[in-house]
Amino acid sequence: MEELKRSITQYGQVIGTQVLKVDGFLNHRLDVRLLAQMGKDVYEHFSDCDVDEIVTIEASGIGYAVLTAQFFNCPVVFAKKKGARNQAEGVYTAHVHSFTHGNDNVVAVDKRYIRSGDKVLIMDDFLAYGEAVRGLLSICEQAGAEVVGVACAIEKGFQGGGDALRAQGVNLYSQAIVDRMDEHEIVFRD
Repeated sequence: MEELKRSITQYGQVIGTQVLKVDGFLNHRLDVRLLAQMGKDVYEHFSDCDVDEIVTIEASGIGYAVLTAQFFNCPVVFAKKKGARNQAEGVYTAHVHSFTHGNDNVVAVDKRYIRSGDKVLIMDDFLAYGEAVRGLLSICEQAGAEVVGVACAIEKGFQGGGDALRAQGVNLYSQAIVDRMDEHEIVFRD
């Protein structure tokens, strides 16, 4: 998506060759106009799919998912990091390693919110090694839900998660794929 690539180039900050900070428009301060355009683009890409709900992980994927859900007219369910005091016992869980934070989490979704037969679109802001997506795929599988696709705003193609998911047959749509980057340039896949 060209508008997203422009924002990444203009406002993104590369740290080393592995970290891309886009907190000025995607995952700390939200550019709602851009997110709405991204949501419409995801909707158009998956318009031939029935989507009962969008599933993401707290916290950075929530804004992206919500602005996409308005086009599908469906709810958003987000996996919570396990351990909250108000969390119910009846949950689906998955272990997820966060590349961004460098830690492991157990994420959970209440069993009332994903049911057998539901058609789910998984969304996340970043795709690096694919750990978050794999965790959400596991939760959907536990629930007996059908994952119709996965949408990611930014895929770091050089970290291999997207290629591995595609090789497994996942219907993955990444709006911007970064093939390589350093402090001087960001190179996108065509």
